[in-house]
Amino acid sequence: MKHVIWLGITFSACVGTLLWGTLSEARPRCVRPGRPAWQAIFNGSDLSGWVVEGPATYKDGEQEKPNWFVEDGKIVCAGKGFGFLRFDRVFCDFTLHLEFRMSPNCNSGIGIRGEKYDPKKSDTRPSISGFEVQIFDDAGKAPDVHSSMSLYRYVAPRKNAIKPAGEWNVVEITARGPRIRVILNGELVQDVDQSKIEELRDKPLCGYISVQNHGHLVEFRNVWIRDLTALASVPAKRCGILGRWVARLRSRARCR
Repeated sequence: MKHVIWLGITFSACVGTLLWGTLSEARPRCVRPGRPAWQAIFNGSDLSGWVVEGPATYKDGEQEKPNWFVEDGKIVCAGKGFGFLRFDRVFCDFTLHLEFRMSPNCNSGIGIRGEKYDPKKSDTRPSISGFEVQIFDDAGKAPDVHSSMSLYRYVAPRKNAIKPAGEWNVVEITARGPRIRVILNGELVQDVDQSKIEELRDKPLCGYISVQNHGHLVEFRNVWIRDLTALASVPAKRCGILGRWVARLRSRARCR
């Protein structure tokens, strides 16, 4: 009987959240990773596990306010200054799922396989040290190497599938070996083998995941990851410095 009551309470709470989300975008949908091996890397309550890179706060009159904060189950970037919010764990092969909502004229991005960002060293930006999957308020425009879901600077998306500012977008990024696939709102927009593109051939196959503060308000929610890495068999040429560091921390993983 206790189980029935508990299930009823849980169901009611979830339905209540769903109904509230329909009436107002103030609260996110009641969603949890529903597939085996998926992990929520944002807990919906605080920024545990994440590191602010670049200015952590900004001045609003006499008040000091955070550039990154959590509100109603969302990661919110206030959009002041420039920097990143990085998840503090290295991944090699993975699928990343997240949802984002842009403000008008927004410019942001999702960093993958990057280094730790140092504001004094521009080459530590994810778009240079790894990859940036661009987020840009450019719905309806022809795609190019700076469009939404471009591998910024390098590869234009197959199509522009971004929704206008104010609407939620759903993206899944899969990085497996040299192959990077991006699905936006159910549309395949990138399917790239970096080993076949000279500019990308030497980019690392392991690194950090981050989201970007590029001076515009942007929100993220339902941030999940599925780790696809068989750590015990990752060779050194794939791991690079970051991968070897991971291997040292995990005795079951060896980069030979």
